[in-house]
This record gives sequence, structure tokens and C-alpha cells, in this order.
Amino acid sequence: MRHRSNAVLFRVSVCLSCAALLTAIATPACAQLLASSDLSRLRSIGGVAISPDNHYIAYTITMRDRPGRPYGQLWVMDLSTEKSVRLGGDKPSSGPLWSGDSKWIAFRGADGDQHGILIAHPDGSDTTFLATLAGTNSPLPGTGKDFTCSPDGKQIAFVSSTAGEAAEASGDPTVITRYLYKPDAGEGMTRFNDNQRLHIFVVDIASKQVRQLTRGNFDEHSIDWSPDGKQLVFASNREPNQDEFFNYDLFTLQLADNSIHRLTATESCEYDPLWSPDGKSIVYRGTRRGLTDRETTMEDTHVWIMNADGSNRREIGNAIDNRQGAPQWAPDGSSVYFTVQERGSNHLIRLPISGGQPEYVVNDAGGVGASSVGKNKAVAYSFTTPRDAAQLYYKSGAAASRKLTELNHELLADKSIAEVEPFTFVSNDNRFDVEAFLTKPIGMTATSKHPLIVVIHGGPHGANGPGFNFKNQIYAAQGYAVLNVNYRGSTSYGQKFSDAVFGDQDGNEGQDILYGVSAAVRRYLWIDRERLGIEGVSYGGQLTDWLITQTNEFKAAIPTAGIANLVSYNYMTYYNQYEEMEFGQFLHQGNLMDVAWERSAMKHIAAAHTPTLIIHGENDNDVPIAEAEQLFIALKDVGVETVFLRYPREGHGLSEVKHQIDATDRSITWYEKHFPKPGEEGVTNIQP
Repeated sequence: MRHRSNAVLFRVSVCLSCAALLTAIATPACAQLLASSDLSRLRSIGGVAISPDNHYIAYTITMRDRPGRPYGQLWVMDLSTEKSVRLGGDKPSSGPLWSGDSKWIAFRGADGDQHGILIAHPDGSDTTFLATLAGTNSPLPGTGKDFTCSPDGKQIAFVSSTAGEAAEASGDPTVITRYLYKPDAGEGMTRFNDNQRLHIFVVDIASKQVRQLTRGNFDEHSIDWSPDGKQLVFASNREPNQDEFFNYDLFTLQLADNSIHRLTATESCEYDPLWSPDGKSIVYRGTRRGLTDRETTMEDTHVWIMNADGSNRREIGNAIDNRQGAPQWAPDGSSVYFTVQERGSNHLIRLPISGGQPEYVVNDAGGVGASSVGKNKAVAYSFTTPRDAAQLYYKSGAAASRKLTELNHELLADKSIAEVEPFTFVSNDNRFDVEAFLTKPIGMTATSKHPLIVVIHGGPHGANGPGFNFKNQIYAAQGYAVLNVNYRGSTSYGQKFSDAVFGDQDGNEGQDILYGVSAAVRRYLWIDRERLGIEGVSYGGQLTDWLITQTNEFKAAIPTAGIANLVSYNYMTYYNQYEEMEFGQFLHQGNLMDVAWERSAMKHIAAAHTPTLIIHGENDNDVPIAEAEQLFIALKDVGVETVFLRYPREGHGLSEVKHQIDATDRSITWYEKHFPKPGEEGVTNIQP
């Protein structure tokens, strides 16, 4: 089937023209508003894989209609008919991988109680379970492909975990010896690393026999099979102090004798290696700097290429001063494709290997997510527009892109979707033109006034953009405007801008937020200065904590997973190189401990007056919940109205759909409680 809901296209009811003069984004009389509960109906495209013969596209749909976290469904579309069939039965499935002859597809799924790799024909027939897969909760960011097919189509190499040398953190008492003893940010179920190690295995498709190819106290991942069938390339951190120093290098595994050969030896990081179609080169993305943090990187990753033996490494993406995604080869080996972040959007670019200018394949406002390259310049990709979550698109050669799915047609067809408008302003120190995105409220009239919610992105090396944002749309349906400021430190504005937060956390990037508010309330006179709210997740939560100790202009605040104390956080998180990367040295060196305390919200908590709703995941190992606990008690001590929401089974941020809906509803209730009623407020806020 083609993924479009069977909503009735003709409506008996006719919308009458509104008597009142409304603005261009006013709600049509017949339109409905999005509600927070609609999140459970929202569907989006995840992974994408075009078959080598260009006849099929395998893709995953992210579903939110079951209890717990979102899950994936795997579908295969026949491009000649645009009909799709589902693979994997009613079990979650993902990670499509095509055989070279396009006759079968491998994927992650389940067969009864077995979870692992399955294969099937494109029509879903002859589904066969091949091998079990085991993962790890160990922090291993930026991992690439976890299974790859041999050139003859007879074997699949895959990544799975076995017990490491360090003992699991358990027992009474629990004995900890490992530096990296905490799990990754999103795990959310425990507070301890399971100490499993990722290794490379291979399964013979005909016999289903599995062999383990690598062992030891390291992790191997991001694998790709060489075109001659003799080698696998992979990434691994082989540092003697790998828990303390995050550094992926690239290696090859010789399949004849399982010997390992090092390709790179750098202090920077290399990710996502892929063999060229002729086997003579390897493309990857990488960094240059001597320190890359495990959780977030200040330095933009760029695309690199080297000879198959590791010689002649060169950065081919250096002409583009922005963050670049994992590269893919064109089937003829003449060029590579990769995403580039630019001004809040994520574009798809084709770059010739022989030199020349990059060519934009997808340059629309919004975000390219997953993509897959076929022959004759065919590309399948997911794309988030300003009006819908990620859908599946296909572009062949110079032809225009075709939208192949309408997953949310039934949900969004009659809903009013708010307009997102970018604007720029000059920073407080006159160094930057800072960009912000304003989501306008639904239902504006020529005389209406509307609250403004400042929603701060995390990172700090992340970005907001024009793409569809469900929570922003819920706020807009509530009659709120939403302001997203891409403060200094954000990605997609070049390396200099990303670096501008170095040594200055809770500093001028916070002023960028306040200057953005000042610009917004003066340019958009319908914004009600008496009804300003502020919130954010992760670094956005940290800036929310900080700004309510620096200004009283906000009537309500909602920090989620925020850092309130840079000193305590540094020694409780799982990634302990973060502050070293952001400030240039360890906290215990020089006077940085004093600087970190001075730039902590806790140091200035006596100045806080803003009613605050604190949200945190119970098992957040990125920003441990102790940060929220400190803030809660401190705000109580200084007399600020404060409520603390602790969500079970959650790590960094909220993943379970019901928790996201609940937090959104409670946020609206918090704002409504603390915003004065329209027409009843006095002029108290002239600060912005």
C-alpha cells in the first residue's frame, strides 16, 4: 500500500468566512487544533535504504502508539507501484540492509523470543532468523553501521556484545573500579555500565553458523565489508586509558587470519568508515582537534578520505564550514553524499572526489534525516518540512523530488499548523548576527496579544530550525508564540560561531537569549511582555536555571535535565572530558573550579524569584538527577514556588510517549497558573 491514510477528502461541512479580520495565520473556522495527546498518533520516517537495482526502498516508520518508548516498523516499497509491504510481523524492526543483488534484505527484528538479524525477500516472503544480537548500555557515541553484507551475498558481519573484563556493577556492596562506570545518556533504566564489549561476528546465511572474529577489552563497531571480500574496516578506541580519553581510530580486520591492522593513529576522532566501490579508498568523517568529548563535540565533523592502507589522508569537506554527517559513496565511486547543517536546516550535498564544487541535492528549509544513494544519482531520504514530521522522498537524477508517504495525513489534514519565521539580531558584544526562529500562535487577530515561551535548545552544540516541532505546535495551538534562539555555540553557523562559547558557559550565550527576547517583543508588538515563559532541555535546562538567577522578566520557568552546579555535575556525569573541552583544562587545574562555581546557577540562587517547574529523568546519567535535587531545595530555601517532576524509566530527557504528553500538559498548566489573565495584568515587565 502507499502510505496515505484513507481520510475522507470531501467534507460535507463548509467553512464560512470569518466575520472578524484575521491575520494570515489566523485559525480558519473549520480548522482543528493539535492536542498533546496527538503525539501518540504522530508517525515519522526513520531509516531509509534504496535497493542496489533502484527498484525498492526499505524504510522504517517510527511509531508512538504503544506504551513505552517509540518503536520502529520496517516496510519495503516497490517504486514502480508505490505499494508497500511490512516486514518483521507485528514486532519492532529496523536497520534495513540490502544484498548486492537486491534479492533479499537483512534487518533487526524478532522471531518469538529471539531478537537479532533476520532476512527476507522484498515482498516479505521466506523470512528467516539468522543470529541473535546483544547490545550494551556503555557510552559509545557516533557508532556507524552495525552489520554489513559480504560482496558475494553469502555472509553477514555484525556487531554484538560479550562480557568485558570488568565485573558488572552489582552485589552488596557494589564495588566500582572502572572510571566509566555509568551507562549512556538515553538508557534510563539503571545507573551502572553493564561492562559489555562490542565485537565483530559473522554469520553464514546458508548454514546459520556464527563465528566471533574479535575479542578483548575493546569495542569494535562501525563496520563495512571490502569489495574484494577480504577485509572489514571498523572503528575502535584503543587508547590505554580509553575510559578517560575518547578517541576512535580506524582499523581493518583481515578475514584470512583475523589479524588487525591500524589505519589511523590520531588524537582526534574518526567515524563511519566506508570502502569505495573499487576498494582503493575509504571515506569517513572526522575531526582535527586534540580533544573530542564523548557526549557533544564543539568541533564540526568534516568528511575525509584516505587510501585503503591508511595513507594520503585528506579532508575533502574542508571547503564547507559547517557540520557534516556520515558520508555515502555514489555507486560509481565518483562522488560522496553527506548532510550539512546550515542555518538550522540539514541539507544533502554531493561532492565530487576528483575536486570541484559541492552540489546541493536537497536544499529546502527543514531537515534531511536518513538518506540512501542508488545508481544514476537516485536518492531516497527522509525529510522534515515546517508542516510535517519526517516523510519519505525519492529523487532520481535531475528530476524533482517525489514525496512517497503521507503518514500523518489523517492527523494533520484538518489541523492548523503554525508558521515559523526566522529573524536575526545583533549580539550584545556586536560580534555576531544571531538567528532565531519564531513559531507564531494560532488564532491571532489584528488586536490580540499572546504569551511568548522561550524554548532553548541543548548541546550547547546543537541548533533549532524551521522543521516541524511538535511541542512548539502544541504551544502555538494554545495561543503561545515560541522563540528558539540559536545562541553562540550553536551548530550550522560555522566553526567560529560554535567555538564562541569556549570558556564562557552561562555567559554571552545567555545574553544572546535575552537579546533575542528583546528583539522579538519590539518587532512583534502582539507579544505580551507580561506573559513570558522560559524552558529548555539539557543545556537549554542549564541556561534556564542560569537565566532565572540573572533576570526576573519571566513569569514561569521549566528546566528539564539542566545543570545547576557545574562543579558537582562534572564529577557525576558519565562524560568527564566535557568541561575540559569547553574550558581548555580540567576543573582542578588553575582557578577553573572557582570559575565553574561562579558560572553556576546555584551560586546565584538567592536572586531567583521565578516560579519553577523542574523536570528530570530518574536515571539520567548524562546530567544526574542530583542537579535537579540541588536546584529544588535551593529554590525552596529562597522562597520560590517550585515543583519537582521525577519521571521513572527515563534517562536524559523524556523518551516514553506518555511522559512527553504528561510533561507538555503540566507545562501548559504551569504557564497558565503563573501568567496573568489577558487584560488583567499591570505593566510590570519593561525589562526585555
